[in-house]
Formats: sequence, C-alpha cells, structure tokens
Amino acid sequence: MSYQVFARKYRPATFDDVLGQDHVVRTLRNAIQQNRLAHAYLFVGPRGTGKTSTARIFAKALNGPGGPKVDFDPNDPVCQQIAEGTSLDVVEIDGASNNGVDEVRALRESVNYAPMQGKFKIYYIDEVHMLTNQAFNALLKTLEEPPPHVKFIFATTEVHKILPTILSRCQRFDLRPIPTEIIAQHLLHIATEEGVVLDQSAAWAIAKGADGGMRDAQSMLDQLVAFCGNQITEPDVLSIFGFTSRETIAALCDAIFQKNTAAALQIIQREASTGRDVSQLLHELIGAMRAIIVAKVAPNSPNEGIPQASWEQLLESSKHCKADRLLAVIDVFGDTEGRMKWASNRKLHLELGVIKAIQVVGEARISDIIHVLASSAGQFPDGPIATQTPAPQAMDRTEPMLAPATPTPDPEPATTPEPDAPIATVVENPTAAEPVPRDPVAIAASASRSMDPFAALDAMIDSAVDRPEQPAPVAVNVPVIAPVAPPPPKESPREPDDFHKDPLIQKALEIFSAKIVKA
Repeated sequence: MSYQVFARKYRPATFDDVLGQDHVVRTLRNAIQQNRLAHAYLFVGPRGTGKTSTARIFAKALNGPGGPKVDFDPNDPVCQQIAEGTSLDVVEIDGASNNGVDEVRALRESVNYAPMQGKFKIYYIDEVHMLTNQAFNALLKTLEEPPPHVKFIFATTEVHKILPTILSRCQRFDLRPIPTEIIAQHLLHIATEEGVVLDQSAAWAIAKGADGGMRDAQSMLDQLVAFCGNQITEPDVLSIFGFTSRETIAALCDAIFQKNTAAALQIIQREASTGRDVSQLLHELIGAMRAIIVAKVAPNSPNEGIPQASWEQLLESSKHCKADRLLAVIDVFGDTEGRMKWASNRKLHLELGVIKAIQVVGEARISDIIHVLASSAGQFPDGPIATQTPAPQAMDRTEPMLAPATPTPDPEPATTPEPDAPIATVVENPTAAEPVPRDPVAIAASASRSMDPFAALDAMIDSAVDRPEQPAPVAVNVPVIAPVAPPPPKESPREPDDFHKDPLIQKALEIFSAKIVKA
C-alpha cells in the first residue's frame, strides 16, 4: 500500500473526530435526530478547518445504512465509498473547474434521477464562490425547490463573493479557526500513534505556525518527520519553517519596555540574518503584546506558549507600562504591518516600527499628566493656606500709568477677625531659602528654575510613577471678602435758573429768534 500523508490518514471519520467545531457538530446532530433536514447547507471557514471533512461525515450520516442517523459505522462499505469520493449518490464537484452555465445545466438535469443506494442524492460543491453569476442564476430555481431526494452542500473560503440570493436559500455554518491548544494536543496524539517523539514546545510551535488550520499543522508534522526522523525538537521546527522562538519574542518585548533601542535592533538583525520571516516576527510580537494586555486585566490568562520564566520576567518589565500605552504600541505595529505588505525592504519598516513603539512607551501622555495632577492634589496641607505677598518695588516714573477701571473704594476700618477664621501669613522676604520640595508640583517648580518646562514635567511624572493613588483633598473653607461697590458720584447742585446757560438751549434760542420769559 502506498504511503498516505497525515492529513489524509488522520482525517475525521465521525462527528466525534471533528475538533474545534462543536457548534457545527451539535447543530447537525440535532437536525438529524429531530428529522429537521434542510435542502441546502453552506460551510464557511478558513482553509484546513474541516469543511470538506464535515460535509463527508454529514453525507455518511444521511446515506449510511439505516440512515439518517448520527451513530453510523464509518467502516461500512457505503461510508467508505463516501469518504473516498467514489459513491454514486454523493457527487463532489470542484467549483473552480466547473463554474460555467453548461455545468450547472447538466447538474439540473441529473437531480431528477433517484439515488441508487442511499436515501438522498447529495451534491457537494467545493469553492462554490468560483461559480460565475450566470451559473448562480441558473442554479437559483433548483436550489430553492429541489426534489425531495436531493441535498446540496456548499463550501467556501470567501463567502462575500456568493450572491445574496444563494445565501438566503442555504443554512450557513461558520467554521472557526481551530485553537492552538487543540492543534498541539492532536499533533502529540498523531506522534504517539506514529512512534515519533515530539516535544511539547515543538508541538506548540507547529500549532502556532499553522494559524488555526489543522491540515497545515499535519502537513508540517509530516515534513518534520521526513527531516528529523523520530525525534523532533523546537529548534528543528524553527530552523525548517523560519519561525521565531518564544524566548526571542520575550526578549524583544523586554527591550521595548526597557526602552533599549540598541538591543531591540540587534534582535531584529539577528533574526533577519538567519532567514527568519520578519512579517511572522511582527505577527508574533503583536500576539505577545496582546497577551500582556490580557494579563493586566486577567492575571490568570494563558501565556501564549512563552516559557514561565520568560513570561514572569516580561510581566515584571511591563509593570510600569499601562494598558493605554500597550494599545498605542499595538496601533504602531498594526500600521507597520500594513506598510510591510507592500514594501520591498520589510526589515527596515519593522525596525522603524520598533523605534516608534519605544518612543510611544517613553513619551508623556495626557493620562500621565492627569495622574500627576491627581496625585499632587493630596500633597497640600489641610491647614490654612498661606499666601505670599511680594515686597513693594519702587515705581518707575517714566512708565505710563493706567487709570483703574473702577474707582477705588475707601478703605474699610480694620476689624478683628473671628477666632475660626484663617489668618493669612505674609512673607516679608520672598527670596529667602526655601525648604526642599517633596510633592510633584513643588519638584516641578524647583526644576523649572534650572531647566526647560518639559524637564519640569518629566520630573513631576517620574516622582508620581510609583506613587499610590491619593484620596481627594478635603475642601478648606476660606472666607472670601467681597469688594465693596464704590458709591455713585455726587452731582453738583444746579441753580433753578441756570438751565438756559446750556449750549443746546442757547443754540435753539438763536435759531428760532426766541427769548426766555420769566414767569
């Protein structure tokens, strides 16, 4: 018997063998048990997630002996014919090579013939999105009202290319990418069955590189057995497929958190010089950053395959980096990933992205300023607030003087303050030696005398990085004396007979040649 690759040898044969698609398996099982079978099904999902295998298992359940039933015998001759694709009642069609109107017309004529062995005539069309619009339109009527003995099963990786009129006539099942843990466990099972010693770290590296596709992982394991023999380790996986080790990803993340640009660029240069795919390196880096964000929210979250020692060191180095900064770093890497898709020099764009990420980690953000202000608000004393009165200076007579906008009120007589009222202290000499500041605001004020404002802000942030959150300050009631409104100006009394001296009155008398007659 000729050699059979792992992807075919370990293809699922029953519903119990389907991994990572419990929602699809449960729905199909219930439909069979409750006799609620639709006439058209559509399986959607990435490559290697089990679309064709699930369709064949469903066909076995429908056309197996005594079917439809869930617990069929996969070793029955009818089921084996369906699995091998030689059954006359289960017709498998490649949508890429049979995508014209003529092929659909032939299919419409063949649906009228009854099945030969099983209960149903099943048509399975793979990559159905490759059919032309004319072929889809020719299939509409038959798909909507097929004969009772006909079932259609479609599979596609690009569901957006299928006409909405086709989608509305099918029951859609979305197959998800298989989790990395499930793929790794299945690879260990295959290695045990084949007598191959597969390390746990190597299985995880293969599953991570498969990116949710079981068939890709099985093909990679098959290639590793041919290369390594019966002993497969993680370095073998990294060497053959150009993957990056978890320790390298952890070291690169640590260099970013420590703002060590030189170390980060050295890691990228070393990985690129050994033939590693820099796009895959960036993908792994984004995944590690995501795992760190999740760990900040849920401490018991998985470590994405990173060794425990490296994971603990990575969490310790990222302790000072908050979640909003990590999100900004991921945004930078997302933009870098978009540019790398069309760039000829991907390594250069990755290096620029890492440099920008380090700058994002070290820059001051508005959230940090708010945290500094909130922390410094609790540093003021709870007692009376002291005011500083600058010493009077001699006025320069050569400078112009501006008149006050409102008249200055007369000074009020001095009153004795109440016992509970705070007494303001007056500093006679403001240039005297000041005590060493301890709160962030005082530190910034002291630093601003000898450095630029940005250095003062950095001093405030550095002093409040490890400071616990301070409670809100207690409001201090300070009496405020409202200014007394000045009295209105007094008008000089006017003599009763002086009104005719007004210029307007005089001008009116002149125009009208009039005179004033006293009563």
